[in-house]
Amino acid sequence: MKWGRRWIVGVLCGLILSAGSDVFATPSRWLLVDTEAHQLSVMEGEEPIWTFNRIAIGRAGVTPAKVTRDQKTPLGEFYITEIRKSPLFDLFMELSYPNPDHAKAAREAGRINEEEFWAIQQATWHGLTPPQNTRLGGHIGIHGVGRGDLRIHQQFDWTQGCIALTNQQIEQLQVLIGTGTRVVIR
Repeated sequence: MKWGRRWIVGVLCGLILSAGSDVFATPSRWLLVDTEAHQLSVMEGEEPIWTFNRIAIGRAGVTPAKVTRDQKTPLGEFYITEIRKSPLFDLFMELSYPNPDHAKAAREAGRINEEEFWAIQQATWHGLTPPQNTRLGGHIGIHGVGRGDLRIHQQFDWTQGCIALTNQQIEQLQVLIGTGTRVVIR
């Protein structure tokens, strides 16, 4: 019988999920989200070691300057602040959005005040999830489809600004990365 890399990782996902999300995480491992190609790649250094195709992004596309309820996926560099079970999405990997770059641009444009700016900076310095209730929006992450319609996921960008994978893909991803993993969305 021929054992492929994807099959082995799939089996490992099933065996290791209960052991926690940092099982195979390494400092050189990071995620690259290519919003144009609709792919999420797990990178080891500069080499992709796993690619998930047909991901969904925000239904209104992408933006470098996200605001609340715009249904756009923010571009930039983030890290995973928390991985948790979700009744809506199977798993939810919270991202460090808004990041300091978003906060600086928003402060200069008058979209957030000094207090909000510094709260975002401090959260980043301490590796915490930044404030989620500013005009920049929040609760951006990588998640599964949950009980949603897989056909819609395969045909449309449908999220409010998050990155969505199938439930099987998000569970496979959880085994490969952990909290603190860098995420680049471009």
